[in-house]
Amino acid sequence: MITALLLAAAVAVPNNFLLYEKAAAKKDDNPETSWSASGKKAAPLVVNPCQKARLGQSGRTSARTLIYTAVPDYSKSEQVILYSSPAAAGKVLRDLRAAARACGSKGYRYATAPVTLGDQALKLTGQAYQGGKPAVGGERSIVARRANALILYAVSGEWGKPAGADFKQQTKDATKMLAKVCTIANC
Repeated sequence: MITALLLAAAVAVPNNFLLYEKAAAKKDDNPETSWSASGKKAAPLVVNPCQKARLGQSGRTSARTLIYTAVPDYSKSEQVILYSSPAAAGKVLRDLRAAARACGSKGYRYATAPVTLGDQALKLTGQAYQGGKPAVGGERSIVARRANALILYAVSGEWGKPAGADFKQQTKDATKMLAKVCTIANC
């Protein structure tokens, strides 16, 4: 038991583990696009309706984050976070659902729905509204848990009315990562 805990504490999300790391490493001379990569354990969740710095921090042992930004209003993010236990990772999903319920406004609303991926997952929709109707602008995210690992894929941009197809790439990416995350998680 002690050996398993020591091994879990020593494992980190390694460089070049995320799906988009090769793309992020390529030199890009376009001044309107950029990649940022971080191995900081305390990196904020890339899916964070309330923009609270502490959301998802408790119990973390490691994190790796990639963010692609294209001017003026497109971004996609990939994040894998390891927690000390499956319960700690599961608590983050519960906290995300609560944040989505609490942190919307009349002009920007959040919604979550369960998804069948990994041990537990949800899709989160952020959507701009004007006059009660979907306006241009929003985010579409998939957050999945497998054992003590949390996997997040988010895309923000000029979305219209929310649709199931908006989550196609994020779901595909999460499925790929779920297949390989057990090499570093306690599955």
